[in-house]
Amino acid sequence: MRRTPYRRLFAAALLAASVLAPMTVTPASATAVRAAGLARPAPDDDCPLGPELTARLDRAIEDVRQQAGIPGVVVGLWLPGRGNYVRATGVADTATGRPMRTDDRFRIGSETKTFTVTALLQLVDEHRVGLDDPISAYVDGVPNGERITLRQLAEMRSGLFPYTFDEDFQHDLLSDPTRSFTPQEVLAYGSRHDNTFDPGTQFQYSNSNLVLLGLVVEKVTGRPLAEVIRHRVLRPSRLGHTLFPQGAEFPEPHPHGYTDQTLTGATADATDWNPSWAWAAGAMISDLRDLRRWAEIVATGRLLSPETQAQRLTMLPTGFPGTGYGLGIFDANGWIGHNGSIPGYETVTVYLPSQRATLVIEINTDSSSQGQEPSTLLARAITAIVTPDHVYDGTVPPR
Repeated sequence: MRRTPYRRLFAAALLAASVLAPMTVTPASATAVRAAGLARPAPDDDCPLGPELTARLDRAIEDVRQQAGIPGVVVGLWLPGRGNYVRATGVADTATGRPMRTDDRFRIGSETKTFTVTALLQLVDEHRVGLDDPISAYVDGVPNGERITLRQLAEMRSGLFPYTFDEDFQHDLLSDPTRSFTPQEVLAYGSRHDNTFDPGTQFQYSNSNLVLLGLVVEKVTGRPLAEVIRHRVLRPSRLGHTLFPQGAEFPEPHPHGYTDQTLTGATADATDWNPSWAWAAGAMISDLRDLRRWAEIVATGRLLSPETQAQRLTMLPTGFPGTGYGLGIFDANGWIGHNGSIPGYETVTVYLPSQRATLVIEINTDSSSQGQEPSTLLARAITAIVTPDHVYDGTVPPR
């Protein structure tokens, strides 16, 4: 099967232990990766976990990093009453050997969906949109748009063909990954295809859904989506290192990101690739400290009314073990949040309400290991140690 850019942006969104064919990951400089050594503690880690638990986590993370060929890893784990674990290990640049840092910024891929849907749900609270409004009331030309609701788009149950599945889109993106796409351009790739099922009858992860919701936010507010998210979501949350880029800009410090999602399958440096094709579904940038704050804010509904947050957290079955999906958010065996993947980078940001625990993972590759997302492998290994009754796990194939 042809390698496709949608796959990781899709698969990382729900803990993918994917059914895709296994692939070999070859970092640009294995020597530089090994030279980075073991995990380095963050200087502000003022309440560490006990030494035995810390040592177990160090070993587990390093084992996964080496086995999956991950150049660099940042992990933040906050367990009230037990302590914190904040580490950077491996390299941010395989050419120079520059170590990964806990203050590095990352492209966060599908975690963008949590910000876009939060902005939409704020408009629901203000009675400016209704979750059961048809998308045709806001955007013209959507196939079957008079029957597809905003709720179904946020739940990934619209039946719209995902534009990232289109072979022409895949070729156009990978032929020039620095080019800029508009929301209308990417949606056009998907609208050439028939819908895949009747609205509300199945679950299918699709970036087309979130691009349309981004257009709804713009239509209702009369402002660009990036501006709406900045003023209505980022500022109230005090997320000063999180942004919605206009193009390929990427504030320092940041690691280089490595991907094998190329036309030839060879590993490439995707650091400066333009994420505009992912837009409301996956273009944003953040760092460890901001994602720590956001994990609890989005899981507890701090920016929304209790009634709207309750609707957001109404998890419907995905058809895959251990996972439910709500309105732009998932439940993975008790961990609430989202993860993301975009060429070169993967992240996980989740919150466990029963223990008020937060887990954030950031890595600088999206190249699969034995058919699985490397961020999922890390999350599984970490939670198996610290929350054995709530192991972050699941399976989500791409189709």
